[in-house]
Amino acid sequence: MRRRIQKFRRLFLLPLCFVLLIATSGCATRDLAAENGQYRARVGIVFDIGGKDDRSFNSAANLGMLRARSELPILLRDVEPGDPTSIEPAIRAFAQYGYNLITGVGFVQGPIIKQIAADYPQLHFVVIDSVAELPNVASLLFREHEGSFLVGMIAASKSQTGILGFVGGMDIPLIHKFATGYEEGARYVNPNIRVIRNYVGITDAAWNNPGKGRELANSQYEQGADVIFQAAGNSGLGVFDAAEAYRKYAIGVDSNQNWIKPGYILTSMLKRIENAVFSIVRDEVDGRFQGGVHIYGLENDGVDYALDEHNRALIPPAVIERVEQAKRDIIAGRIRVTDAMAEEEKKDLPR
Repeated sequence: MRRRIQKFRRLFLLPLCFVLLIATSGCATRDLAAENGQYRARVGIVFDIGGKDDRSFNSAANLGMLRARSELPILLRDVEPGDPTSIEPAIRAFAQYGYNLITGVGFVQGPIIKQIAADYPQLHFVVIDSVAELPNVASLLFREHEGSFLVGMIAASKSQTGILGFVGGMDIPLIHKFATGYEEGARYVNPNIRVIRNYVGITDAAWNNPGKGRELANSQYEQGADVIFQAAGNSGLGVFDAAEAYRKYAIGVDSNQNWIKPGYILTSMLKRIENAVFSIVRDEVDGRFQGGVHIYGLENDGVDYALDEHNRALIPPAVIERVEQAKRDIIAGRIRVTDAMAEEEKKDLPR
């Protein structure tokens, strides 16, 4: 009986989900190629529960898709699931309706993409921050630890107290990459610096809790931290609020977030998801899609730090010069930044 109920729910949810995504994902937006029936690919993207307007991880992926829609002959539709149980039906709906390229945003979608991609080998899939080992899946991974090293250097150079903070979203190996790279960059500048680490939670809800983010940041500022790096999705917006309230600094993540609280955001660790997403869509349109793992780091502009009109006056030229030299050294292999996620996975392997 339980299986019959689950099957009924799936049969019901798939068409419903597709109707909803068509109704809510931009049909009112003019898409000239689509209107003329001249698109060369139908592209679907399913964001994580933070939504495409999180001004961080999802927003970067959305920017890449919007650029693709403006420059390439594609039909684009998106879904913002709202809760984790809606992700699988959304992805499966795109596949059922024959979308050529289907993207899942976030590591949690990896197993879902792998399962559905196996059911639809004629379609192409993309997953960000996870690996699905199938020939029709492109897995996009980033060397976040390298970009985090650079913002750690900037934080340590700016700190007056010798204490820094880090607020992560979920307490998982992926976010440990950010934290460890940040600490190593800070200690490259000041070996005696102290870094306080906290995480919002251990479930998907950790990405969408600005109140908790602010609470953790308040505590870290009270403990003497004067710069806090957040890698927490929507929860990180609470860190920015705390920085403004305490008149201290915060560091943004994924997208350039310097503009959100000008004067209080020291820099942002850029994870150029938008470039990676656009590149994959372009390959699909050109008939050059390649499955497998695609890695983006400093050497191919996959990660970086943000410097613009909102924060240039906050960072002395000598600090920028030293950070740029460290960037070159990382690319050349003269500085090795620890990939905490890889190290933790090694520990988990059977001996």
